[in-house]
Amino acid sequence: MDDARFPGPHRRGFLAATTGAAALALTGCGSGTGDDPKTGGDGRPKKGGRLRAAFAGGGASETLDPHLANLFADAARAKAQYDKLADYGPDLSARPRLATGWEPNNTLDRWQVTLREATFHDGSPVTADDVLHSYRRIVDPAKAFRAKASLEPIDLDASRATGERSIEFVLKRPTAEFPNVLAAFGAYIVPEDADDFDRKPIGSGPFRFVSFTPGRSAVFRRHDAYWDGAPHLDEIEFVVANEESARVNALLGGQVEYAHELNPTTARAHENQGRIEIVRLRNSAMQAFCMKTDRPPFDDARVRQAFFLIADRQELVDSALSGAGVVGNDLFGKGYEYYADGLPQREQDLDRARALLKQAGAEKLKVTLDTSAVAAGFTEAATVFRDQAAKAGVTVEVRTGSKDSYWADILDNGTLCCYRSGAMPIEAHLSQRLLTDSTTNATQWRHKDFDALYQQAQSTRDTTGRAAVYERMQRRLYTEGGFLVWGFADWIIGTATNVKGVETTAPANTLDWARFDRVWLA
Repeated sequence: MDDARFPGPHRRGFLAATTGAAALALTGCGSGTGDDPKTGGDGRPKKGGRLRAAFAGGGASETLDPHLANLFADAARAKAQYDKLADYGPDLSARPRLATGWEPNNTLDRWQVTLREATFHDGSPVTADDVLHSYRRIVDPAKAFRAKASLEPIDLDASRATGERSIEFVLKRPTAEFPNVLAAFGAYIVPEDADDFDRKPIGSGPFRFVSFTPGRSAVFRRHDAYWDGAPHLDEIEFVVANEESARVNALLGGQVEYAHELNPTTARAHENQGRIEIVRLRNSAMQAFCMKTDRPPFDDARVRQAFFLIADRQELVDSALSGAGVVGNDLFGKGYEYYADGLPQREQDLDRARALLKQAGAEKLKVTLDTSAVAAGFTEAATVFRDQAAKAGVTVEVRTGSKDSYWADILDNGTLCCYRSGAMPIEAHLSQRLLTDSTTNATQWRHKDFDALYQQAQSTRDTTGRAAVYERMQRRLYTEGGFLVWGFADWIIGTATNVKGVETTAPANTLDWARFDRVWLA
């Protein structure tokens, strides 16, 4: 779903990934008077009004084509207009949306999917043909659509509609986690005859199109016939404000009611002060150092293990994230489905780190750490880790790269780099980043026996048995992998105090992220 960024591939602002890697959870927006944050003062949702939401944008090149969504602004606008067959819950497991359910055959290579009775904004029904058209459009080899890699397991030539609202998906191989494909970031369903996404877009989502000016504003109005219930708001307007200070000032000045992507310093300055509400989406962004396992010095597992032990994770969280996060344990997906939470929390152990380096013949190791101002905390984390490494006798030279090319550069170059990912299923992280043929394999982790374990998991129908295989894979990564995962950052947004109906439990990239259809103005 997403690569090193959050969540889009190589553009500013996304994750997940990812993240990667993914929907915007408006969270924790109480009124400051003790009211339930999910209700108005009288406990009931309020109808009407326009909510204005400020995001960093992409300038004149912005589009409302949901299959091209890369930035957070793109994703939020797409979610207002369109639906997917499934989306991710708070633990990153797939939840039905336009699909009411799915059922595999015994060999997990054919899946029957049933659609709910939903309509597009023009009143036409959402059909199996629309779904197949959407997926075939996404995988068009001449296009660079966001969900193309995620849909790769489907043999779309063999897949077919078995009724107006039923589809048989034929897969290229057993895929136990096929529902994750349906929930993939950017896998939105569009009408079969859709052809003008920026002037006359038609979706099945909670809001219908009103106007769009690339790089400036997009307005959508409530879709009263929405299958999941009409939104409370009359309208939602997405406005572009690329600088964080501009978003904060617009929120403080009453020009917007929602400001996306605030930094921890801003959050501390305004939290519990009564003017705005600060929203923290926990476990939203993995923070890591990426060690290239195919080249010196990190082709020696002992060096990687030493670096695991050099890191003081709490100091990194406190310094690089200003405390806005939790420590990591060298594994992706803390709190997500299948996460191996039984492994001991790794602590700094400089004596053991020095011993491992000595065994590897790397007692006076010098290594370059690539970083950039492309993501919050990257340059700070590099500086902190440089000082930590010095205590183990390792010289880390910090090299600051261009924000424009950083994500593309680090996939192949260098030996050690700062890395971030948005929320995505652990299965997707494994398949997209850690298999021999993974397209965003930043650590260059390539092991045929590891690939075989992934295929074993995908061929295992029993959830408990599949979880056991995923745990084996994670134990190996914990022992000798290339990701030094030191923390999980909060994703921070700000809202006006009258914004209600906000979810507080979902990481970014999940169903309840940017869920403006459940929000109202008290």
